[in-house]
Formats: sequence, structure tokens, C-alpha cells
Amino acid sequence: MTSEDDFPENLSNDVGPAESPAVQPGGRLPDEESFSFAGATEWLNSPPLTGAALRGRVVLVNFWTYTCINWLRALPYVRAWEEAYRRHGLVVIGVHSPEFSFEHDVGNVRPAMEALSIGYPVAVDNSFRVWRSFDNHYWPAVYLVDARGRLRHTSFGEGDYEETEAALRRLLAEAGSADPGPAVGPVTGAGIEAAADWNTLRSAETYLGYQRTSGFASPGGLAADRLHAYSAPSRLRRGQWALVGDWTAGAEATVSEAPGGRLLCRFHARDLHLVAAPAALGSAVRLRVLLDGREPGPDSGLDLDEAGYGTITGPGLYQLLRRSGPGIEGTAEIEFLDPGTGVYCFTFG
Repeated sequence: MTSEDDFPENLSNDVGPAESPAVQPGGRLPDEESFSFAGATEWLNSPPLTGAALRGRVVLVNFWTYTCINWLRALPYVRAWEEAYRRHGLVVIGVHSPEFSFEHDVGNVRPAMEALSIGYPVAVDNSFRVWRSFDNHYWPAVYLVDARGRLRHTSFGEGDYEETEAALRRLLAEAGSADPGPAVGPVTGAGIEAAADWNTLRSAETYLGYQRTSGFASPGGLAADRLHAYSAPSRLRRGQWALVGDWTAGAEATVSEAPGGRLLCRFHARDLHLVAAPAALGSAVRLRVLLDGREPGPDSGLDLDEAGYGTITGPGLYQLLRRSGPGIEGTAEIEFLDPGTGVYCFTFG
């Protein structure tokens, strides 16, 4: 489990771009070796990169963690910019700073990168040293650095894509790049990367471990670090969640301990996602989801069939519901047909 001492303040959001942290454009990056990424614990898709090697190139630094829905929805832009502008002098570097304990395992990060077609260099930031050297506070975050090593533009959370691409193109021109052609944006994401329905999104990210949770509604509250038999409340209000059956609530995740354990959530959004992981390495857990007591049918998400059945096959983010129409308020009931699933977080879109 990640302790509070080595875990950065979580300021990712599900309701739009985040506010700006302390780092401001115009000065050098606040790194020990001036744009060195010296704190990275490993590099993927690249040998270690240094400030000296990157001088003369425009650099886009993107902080991410692979289960973050906000980053996933911004990824189509970062990927498109990298593909369009790398021959004009752009270097994109992803910095993977993990939110959950299983995201520290590079064996989980690699297949996520492959599935998401991430071919650019990634610095593995398991100790958050790169995160802290940038004074970063957000997933996702974009930092643009010019060819002289100066921080020139920042963007946090989702959005600001047109402004970020315009800044990127200006920096390439300053560096002497030939005409890069028309701007890439707007970019349309598909599947899990599709933009949120911001007009109907009324629910915020909800953590399911006792350390950071809110809105828990089962009678008696969460019983920390011990097996407990939970029951459903008489009603759920928007933003509340509940457990039914035998569960063990941990600081980061809550684990189902018997077949038939249920997780309930009252939400107002088009999409419902669940970050979850089998408790045993290599195992798979079957689940079934009902929406307002019925099979989801055309409202089923990417990871369910229309009857609401799916399987948790590894640690990651699962899309349980994507309404075929606008987001409205409803109650999802998730039944775990096998024991041994850790549930970490709900996110919405």
C-alpha cells in the first residue's frame, strides 16, 4: 500500500480542468539537474533521457497513471500531437506516477501502454521524485518546454487542447521547425477515450477504501481492516455508495470475501467506471451489473455484455455502463459472482 508520506496529494478531477499549481511558465523547470528526470526509477520505450540530450528539442511532458479516466480522455490529443510533430522536433515524454499500489508494478503498466498504443518514451516515477521536481499536483498534467530548456506552457486536467497545441506550434516555430502543416485538433477519442458528457455529468470521483472515501451509506459505516457483513441502506442518494455481504475494507481498496457480494452506487452521469483488481494474482472474477434493477442492455459499457455480465481479469479501469442517451440519475448494483475482488474507485463520464 502507498503511504501518505510518499503519495502526492490527489487533485485529479472528473468535472473539468484543474487549477494551476505553483509552477508557472517562464522559468527553468524546478528539477535538481535542470530538466533531467533523474528521479525516474525506470524507462520504457527509450533509454534514460537527460536535459543535455533534449536541448534543442521542444518537449511535452505528460504526467499520467494508467487507470485515470481524465488522462485516458486526454490521451488521444497527446498521441496525435506526438505522431504529427515528432518529425518537426517534438519529443513527448510520459511520466507514469502511480496512484494505486498495483500501478507501481511495471508488469501492469507495460500491457496498458501496448493496449493504448503508447510508443513514446515513458519515465517510470514510482518514487514520485519527478512528480515533486515539477511541483506537480494533477493527473493529467502537460508541461511544454522550449528548445532552450524553459518551461513555457502548462495545462492541468482535461481541456485547453486548442491552446496547448497553439503553444506547441509556436515553440516549434521558435526552434526553427519548418511549417508543420495544419493543426491536428480537434481529436475525437473512441471507446474508453471518448470525451465525457459534461452537460449531464453530476457525479464526482469516489474512492472505495476507508482512507479517502466519502458517501458510504451502509448502516454502521465502514469497519476498517476487518471482515464485516454489510447490508443495504433503505435508500441511496446521489453520490452515495453501499456494500452488501461480506467485505474487508482496507485503506486503499475494499475486498469482497464471499460469492454474491454486492456494491451499490447512486450516480448521475452517462458513464460509470470501476477501478478494480482480483485479490489473487492471475485470478479472474465474474460480475454482473444491473441498472435500476434491470439488465443494462444498450446502456452496458465496454467491459460488459448487454445482460450485464463481465469479468475482472487484472488490475485496471473497467467501463461498466455507457448510457445510449444522455446521462441521468440511476443506481448501479454490481454483484461479484466470485470472491476476491478489490474495488478502488468509481469514476464517471
